[in-house]
Amino acid sequence: MGFATDAIHVGQEPDPATGAIIVPIYQTSTFVQEELGKHKGYEYARTSNPTRAALERNLAALESGRFGFAFASGMAAINVLMTLFKSGDHIIAGHNLYGGSFRLFENVLKDFGLAFSYADTTRLDDVTRALQPNTRLLFIETPTNPVMEITDLAAAARLAHAHGLLLAVDNTFMSPYFQRPLEYGADFVVHSTTKYLNGHSDGVGGAIVLNDPSLAERVRFIQNAAGAVLGPFDSWLVLRGVKTLAVRMRQHNENGVAIAAFLQGHPKITKVHYPGLPSHPQHELAKTQMTGFGGMLSFETGSLDNARTILNSVRLCSLAESLGGVETLISHPGTMTHASVPPEERERLGITEGLVRISVGIEDVEDLISDLKQALDRI
Repeated sequence: MGFATDAIHVGQEPDPATGAIIVPIYQTSTFVQEELGKHKGYEYARTSNPTRAALERNLAALESGRFGFAFASGMAAINVLMTLFKSGDHIIAGHNLYGGSFRLFENVLKDFGLAFSYADTTRLDDVTRALQPNTRLLFIETPTNPVMEITDLAAAARLAHAHGLLLAVDNTFMSPYFQRPLEYGADFVVHSTTKYLNGHSDGVGGAIVLNDPSLAERVRFIQNAAGAVLGPFDSWLVLRGVKTLAVRMRQHNENGVAIAAFLQGHPKITKVHYPGLPSHPQHELAKTQMTGFGGMLSFETGSLDNARTILNSVRLCSLAESLGGVETLISHPGTMTHASVPPEERERLGITEGLVRISVGIEDVEDLISDLKQALDRI
């Protein structure tokens, strides 16, 4: 069946007890057993919960995977992924990551003996140069946050597997509607479900989707043992959000294309980072592995003062961290999402003091453009 049909129906069959068309919120910590050693598939809510299980089946199907696991946040999901490895293992990560991922790697996981190197994954020769005998994982974002660089997923998978590595892809920016990395050979897909999957800025969560049964059993064990699971109400919120994922993503994309074009043509903007623009250096690659370009973009204003003027002048766009909600959010990566990245590294990556990021919502695009225009006029 089609994507929108799966989003609405997979894992969300009518409740057998009542016929309710919406999966119930099983707000319970434990489950009564019929007799010693005999239960109905559930024992304790950390181990498994019917609402969470429905979401996990749904997300697995949408990402073309066999196994899905839901966690308390996107960072909890990434932390579980890293827990698959042991002290002394080496991981290559993309050089342009979400600041929270960089913070986890550098300020937490290094203390437990994991080693990290960072490579420009748009240039796979750079990845090859970073390989070490103990390298076990290649971890990438595509598009990257916030300068929207694109990595060739199929080529990255071939390189990783040729060297005995696993490939993990953070697919938060695209959602499975526009990109499904497992179909290109990735071993893991991770998400912050907080973003497009939920879509309504009212819940925090994360997910891992994969195909390999042995790796899935290990993730399942760590999920239960470490316990950073997604609660039933937040699972229900994501299930609700996913039902409209297809129609939302189409509108995010339509608005994103229009706003990117507006900004590119504005005399006060020196650069726009958006893979849907023909001027983007990986535009042609994006067209081959993405079915749309989404609603995430960033643009260069030239200075911190200019960025501040825009951020403090918008009226409809909301100045806030996060992304992927129905409302448009605007932010300053250098002092917000990527503040934990050292200033010299931010500058090298193009995360300048003048860079502004927009998560384009699904409002009337004419209103969004009008809001950005009046803010730009104040520079």
